[in-house]
Amino acid sequence: MTLIDTHCHLNDTEAFPDPDLAASEARVAGVEQIIVIGVDLASSRLARDLADRLEGVYFTAGHHPNYAHEFQEADLEIYRELLAHPKAVGLGEIGLDTHWDFATKDEQWRCLRAQLDLAAEVGKPIVLHCREAYPALLDILEREPARDWVFHCFGGDRDDAARAIALGGWFGIDGPVTYKKADALRAQIPDLPRDRLILETDSPWMTPHPHRSERNRPALLPLINAAVAGVLDLTPEACAELTTANARRLFSGLGYSK
Repeated sequence: MTLIDTHCHLNDTEAFPDPDLAASEARVAGVEQIIVIGVDLASSRLARDLADRLEGVYFTAGHHPNYAHEFQEADLEIYRELLAHPKAVGLGEIGLDTHWDFATKDEQWRCLRAQLDLAAEVGKPIVLHCREAYPALLDILEREPARDWVFHCFGGDRDDAARAIALGGWFGIDGPVTYKKADALRAQIPDLPRDRLILETDSPWMTPHPHRSERNRPALLPLINAAVAGVLDLTPEACAELTTANARRLFSGLGYSK
C-alpha cells in the first residue's frame, strides 16, 4: 500500500526532536509522502526547511486562527514567498476556532480575510481549521469564488457537511475515526464524496486507537486507513489506493521532487 499523510506537524520540535526518524518510520509503514502544516511564520519556515531536506516531505504555509493575535499584514509577503516554493502544496492551516480564546473573533476574521485574498492570488488548495465554528466559517466561504477547500479533521454535522459538499470541499479524516465513541463520525463518512476523502494524522495529536496513550506520528496512518476502509466496506488496499489518488489530485505539487 502507498499512503499519504496530508496533515501533520513534524515541525513541532518538542514532539518531533528527530523528524528525520519520524519520516523514515513512516516510509517503512507505507506512508510515502507527508505534508507538514504551517500554523504561523516560524512553523511555516520550519516546514519548508524539512521539505527542502527530506525526500517525500512537502509543506503548507499559513496562519492558524489560534495565533491570529500575532498576525500582521506585513506577514503576507513572507507567506507569499514561502508559497512560491516548489514543494509548497497548499495554504494553511487557516480558519476559525471558537473552542479556544487565544484570539478574538475580530482578530481571527482579519487574519482569515487577509489569507483568503492571498489564496486567490497563489491558486493553491486551502487547508481549513474549524473548531466549533462551522456555520460561521461556511457563511464566509459561500461568499468566496470556487476553490479547493480542505476541511481538515472534519467534525461538522450533516448540515455542515452538505454545505461543504456544495462548495466542492475535500474532507480530511483523522484518528478519531478509530475511537469507540465516534459512531456519529463513522456513520457520516459514507455520505461524503469518496473522490474527496483524504487521510491525515494531525500528529502529534489525535493518536488513533489502540495507541492513544502515545504521541501520534505519521507511521500510524495505516490504522486510520484501515478504519476508513471498514466504514466504506473496502479492503485496506483499495482505501489506500482511493485516498492516495485523491490526495495527489488535490495537491498537484506532490509530483515535485529534487
